[in-house]
Amino acid sequence: MIEVEIKAKINNLNKIKEKLKNLNIEQLKIEYQKDIYFKSPIVNFAKTDEALRLRKTKSNNEENIYLTYKGSKIDSESKTREEIEISIEDIEKASEILKKIGFTPSAIVKKNREYYKYQDYTLSLDFVEGLSPYIEIEYILNDKSNYESVQKEIFELFKELGIEDGFERDSYLELLEKK
Repeated sequence: MIEVEIKAKINNLNKIKEKLKNLNIEQLKIEYQKDIYFKSPIVNFAKTDEALRLRKTKSNNEENIYLTYKGSKIDSESKTREEIEISIEDIEKASEILKKIGFTPSAIVKKNREYYKYQDYTLSLDFVEGLSPYIEIEYILNDKSNYESVQKEIFELFKELGIEDGFERDSYLELLEKK
């Protein structure tokens, strides 16, 4: 699966929420996420631009846990990359397995995320501990054959929301590490 994702820093949160409302973009849910990132004993993820994380989510009374691999970004315009994700039952046991085979926890990223749906796009307003608010727009593809046209559509949607600058390719982890 290819995740075509573009994010931008939000300068005026109230204005963005008003634009979402005016475009009839419906809110799906609000979710708390805690991500534990791991360093590999084999590959330097910072150099290869890959990531391995465990994510625990809470929304209403529902909790979910995922193990996610993110490949390196495939262009210079966005955060488009391969993503492989599976559900798991126990974050502590999964973390222990990763540690036993040489992976080490490297960072924790915590955020509150408001999910919105517009056509086949998922939008999220992200409130990451230690960072300013961001908005992400993503679209999931089976392969990367037409990701460039999807990117153009995402940038058009940003324009409709009144966002034409503040785009960021770094992950939240990278942004926090730069602080």
